[in-house]
Amino acid sequence: QVQLVESGGGSVQAGGSLRLSCAVSGYTNGFTCMGWFRQASGKEREWVATFGTKSGSTVYAGSVKGRFTISQDNAKNTLYLQMNSLNSEDTAMYYCAANSGFCSAQTRAFSYWGQGTQVTVSS
Repeated sequence: QVQLVESGGGSVQAGGSLRLSCAVSGYTNGFTCMGWFRQASGKEREWVATFGTKSGSTVYAGSVKGRFTISQDNAKNTLYLQMNSLNSEDTAMYYCAANSGFCSAQTRAFSYWGQGTQVTVSS
């Protein structure tokens, strides 16, 4: 059974940093793309970043490029999202996702999702 479990969220002041983790179990070798998405209160879920597990390629949304870094530790089956220079617009529930196809910024491309971890940035 596939499980994605996020952790590392919390409250931080503007300008601060957090590192999110996503522990993946089950079918880990079959995933070709891992991603982070976020959903602010009252808004639609939006793409943050994706990581091609075979190529190591990374793609970021414009709003986080240069501030966030997505990475993977294969030995630990864990996906990370290092978030620096956080601001209030980064406040959201952050979700980890996985698929076995091409990397995409579309939520519908991802078959597996975690439960989310809350990030709150205060100014």
